[in-house]
Amino acid sequence: MSFSSIFFLLSLLFLSMIFPLATSCCTKLIDDTCKNASHNDPNFSFRFCKTSIQAAPGSRCVNLRGLGLIAVRLHRDNATDTRCYIRQLLGKKGLDPAVKMRLEDCLDMYIDGVDSLTQAIKEYRDGNYAHVNLLVSAVMTYSTTCEDGFKEMKRLVSPLTKQNDDAFQLGAISLSIMNMQE
Repeated sequence: MSFSSIFFLLSLLFLSMIFPLATSCCTKLIDDTCKNASHNDPNFSFRFCKTSIQAAPGSRCVNLRGLGLIAVRLHRDNATDTRCYIRQLLGKKGLDPAVKMRLEDCLDMYIDGVDSLTQAIKEYRDGNYAHVNLLVSAVMTYSTTCEDGFKEMKRLVSPLTKQNDDAFQLGAISLSIMNMQE
């Protein structure tokens, strides 16, 4: 066997031993961050936190500050998708007028939410966590207000319960990570 072949095999062996350590280090940060957050808030889902953050590109290669930025981006992406989903629902024919009215209210809130979270990302990069906290908290309020609009009338079932719950959870993740940095 040539020297270059031996060197190549030893390099592969070395990398195969190091790579799991690097990956476990990064997933440990996600685990620890989500565990810490879930201990501080009984409404916070460890599983949702972990799976959401791990699904984001680059989440395994960042520090705590990077995880916070990822969380705010995920929150914005959720709000953007929810806004599009509401528009689809509003485009359906034969929509109950009471449902339509609440969906229009929710759409307005999610339009504002996307703008707020886009601004929050800029503020986060600048380290203005107090302003990010206000923006994220406002969007969390939008999601609960949207859901509450449907609960006001007992006969209505919200078509946005999952989206609103996810938005609230993503906001809670963002706030929790920011609080860990202070």
